[in-house]
Amino acid sequence: MVAKWIEALTGSLEQKKQYRQDEARIESLPEPYATAAAAMHRYFMYYGGITDGDTLTAMFTDLADLWERAATDRTPIRAIVGDDPVEFAETFAQAYAGRKWIDRERLRLVRAIEDAEGRELR
Repeated sequence: MVAKWIEALTGSLEQKKQYRQDEARIESLPEPYATAAAAMHRYFMYYGGITDGDTLTAMFTDLADLWERAATDRTPIRAIVGDDPVEFAETFAQAYAGRKWIDRERLRLVRAIEDAEGRELR
């Protein structure tokens, strides 16, 4: 009962547990993979804007998987991210089409313009 009440306020405890596990996986990577993965993780926190916990958890799990595999295979970092790490990161994040914080504002903008347009025609 208490867990459901806490989750209602803070979000899924299972998602938080998975997030911490993925974060620990990234931190435990050998260098330079740990630095690259941590940089992408940080960028996603600013760029992604994802508000759906399941989607965010899946993205960070996949990020940890990607860098663990790269470290195991000793894949050069540029072979993963290419010449433009921003483009790679943004393309990676776009694959996770969960709800984003900006979605609500986009809808609000569209409705405001439609409302203004309706007033203009009167």
